[in-house]
Amino acid sequence: MRLAFGHGTVNAFDEAAYLTLHALGLPPDQLAPHLDRRPTPGKIEKVLALFERRIKERKPAAYLTGEAWLGDFRFHVDERVIVPRSYIAELLHHDLAPWIVRPARIKSALDLCTGSGCLAVMLASSFPRARIDAADVSRDALKVARRNVAGYALQDRVRLIRSDLFAALTGRRYDLIVSNPPYVRTASMRRLPQEYRWEPRLALAGGNDGLDVTRAILCHAASHLNSGGLLVVEVGHNRARVERAFPRTAFTWPHTSGGDDCVFLIYREELPGFSLPAG
Repeated sequence: MRLAFGHGTVNAFDEAAYLTLHALGLPPDQLAPHLDRRPTPGKIEKVLALFERRIKERKPAAYLTGEAWLGDFRFHVDERVIVPRSYIAELLHHDLAPWIVRPARIKSALDLCTGSGCLAVMLASSFPRARIDAADVSRDALKVARRNVAGYALQDRVRLIRSDLFAALTGRRYDLIVSNPPYVRTASMRRLPQEYRWEPRLALAGGNDGLDVTRAILCHAASHLNSGGLLVVEVGHNRARVERAFPRTAFTWPHTSGGDDCVFLIYREELPGFSLPAG
């Protein structure tokens, strides 16, 4: 069976380059300057050992190297969390412009289903005046997130919370909520390549249509957003299913490298069931 990609790289060449550079102790984006370099026999052996493990074990490269990258951000990863990959990260590179006009006005944010904590760390970078809550139901995931938060010295700004979605967040409101929740359909879960089966099922399985967690987020987000607050949710390529499930909801679908069907944005006042308080 052929190897499957999608955990930071999308083809064999890019993954081989990444593993080679890692084994040689070189930055992952600097292949060209080192193409004429002649590694020592020991380094060559190290490269080939990584290749062999990747092929035989069918384990994602990030688990073999213990790291994953989102742009310039490096994160520790292991089998307790899914390998960081998020179209929301692309939007955070631009501080969610133009939907957030003044990043300095974001004082509170939530990364729901935080996993490795990668989006929480990026939120802290994009919105330097914000306090960040990073919530996940998995104790193991939060241990990984704690390591990544500490790696960026953000312990004073990022608070890790064990919570089944909003269950432990009663009374807390935010200017911004982002979430990359489980969204793989049940039928698709059965067909996942071996590489994806190394990842926690809890972080992938989204129910029959992939929207179980997304529905719950949409139903409860308004009570956890401040006035004018923004919700950003990644749903894979499930735009059509989301729009069928919420036909009267005015989602915005920004363009990402995956297309315009992967992430939606919606303000608190546009959320399903939102109503202004009486009086």
